[in-house]
Amino acid sequence: MLQIYNTLSRSKQEFKPIIPGQVKMYVCGMTVYDFCHIGHARVMIVFDMVVRWLRASGYQVIYVRNITDIDDKIIKRAIENGEAISALTNRFIDAMHADSDELGLAHPDQEPRATDFIQEMQGMISRLIENKLAYRGDDGDVNFAVRLFPQYGRLSGKSLDELNAGERVAVGGGKRDPLDFVLWKSAKAGEPADTRWQSPWGEGRPGWHIECSAMSCDLLGEHFDIHGGGADLQFPHHENEIAQSEGALYGQDRKSSDEPFVNYWMHNGHIRVNEEKMSKSLGNFFLIRDVLKSFDPEVVRFFMLRAHYRSPINYSDAQLEEARSGLVRLYTALAHVPVISNIALDPGLPWVERFTTAMNDDFNTPEAIAVFFDLATELNRAQGEKKIYLANTLKSLAATLNFLQRDPTVFLQTGSRDGDQGLSTEAIELQIAARVAAKQSKDFTKADEIRKQLLEQGIVLEDKPGGLTEWRRA
Repeated sequence: MLQIYNTLSRSKQEFKPIIPGQVKMYVCGMTVYDFCHIGHARVMIVFDMVVRWLRASGYQVIYVRNITDIDDKIIKRAIENGEAISALTNRFIDAMHADSDELGLAHPDQEPRATDFIQEMQGMISRLIENKLAYRGDDGDVNFAVRLFPQYGRLSGKSLDELNAGERVAVGGGKRDPLDFVLWKSAKAGEPADTRWQSPWGEGRPGWHIECSAMSCDLLGEHFDIHGGGADLQFPHHENEIAQSEGALYGQDRKSSDEPFVNYWMHNGHIRVNEEKMSKSLGNFFLIRDVLKSFDPEVVRFFMLRAHYRSPINYSDAQLEEARSGLVRLYTALAHVPVISNIALDPGLPWVERFTTAMNDDFNTPEAIAVFFDLATELNRAQGEKKIYLANTLKSLAATLNFLQRDPTVFLQTGSRDGDQGLSTEAIELQIAARVAAKQSKDFTKADEIRKQLLEQGIVLEDKPGGLTEWRRA
């Protein structure tokens, strides 16, 4: 049975969907005012993996990932650029989709934009006011009264006195308590017309936290299975989502028997650079599109999933090179072996059992990937029908996580995009032809020198029976 680590309970729990055979999952997406960085890539890759395994396990999955297309940072950038909000956000939504496609990720089933759910947000805010959990401040903002919601702090595990005000919203003069957070921001003088909407509380725009509560409840219902996002969203964003959603539904008198907003909360770990959390404020972040100029998308996905999704990852070119070397080993094992894609796997096979057990243990991809390497070792030793059988097993298992589905020769010759900046395929073939000619004329010194020169440029030659020479990038 699938076990998921639930941040809310701080333990692994057996996964029991609300509706048997169906999973409803919401993941917090991007704020679209700039290109996506490698931290965004981890969120996308992790929850793409989760969806793939759930579907491989027979579940019908509804995967929703939102887009924040109204936000203080978006407004600031649009004003700086002298462009409309929609022009800015549409451009970066297109860029996000391009990055996701390049990484080989499936699109969510639904990708709601915050600006399309203003009415739903206002409806939830009205319910919170009716339930006496929200109030309009002197500055016109509508705020959530945190101390009036007794269960606040369950997700972060902190008492109210330990908690600080939300990271994105400065404490304003209209708040009754520093812990309170904004639900509706009143329009300010000089702000563009496309940043404000009419509401019962005057012109303004939604706060950041309310959008995910409104969109998830509208699209998945007021009680759904899985909510995911990066570890940095646990507090205050997800804590606030619980308070808003359950506060709107149950008011201040929520009982322990009442259904929770979400059954399982999942958070992926941070990416670190030189053992510091990657962040724009530190200037140590890397855009996905820049990373993909040097490394194949499959290498980036492999790098991410070699670590458990809840663990922090230390990002470096050396780590990516190590991931690429691992994929080279796996693709090399598959080279020249007839493979039938997606064969029916015998669940009783030891490799299939290990892989399934690993994935059902809170999506333990490091152990699942270890099965790939064990299979590759057996494959390299095998001959004849057994070799074909093992190769098909390896490729079919790897297909579950969208690995090893390319022609091995293509990957081995182009698996690192750094190689694209070195010798071209034509130049390599000419060098190989020159080496063959040198061997035929018995000039073995020259042949060895050509091999050495190619190796220095990252090209590995492998002599095969019949005088054939194959090559791959190191």
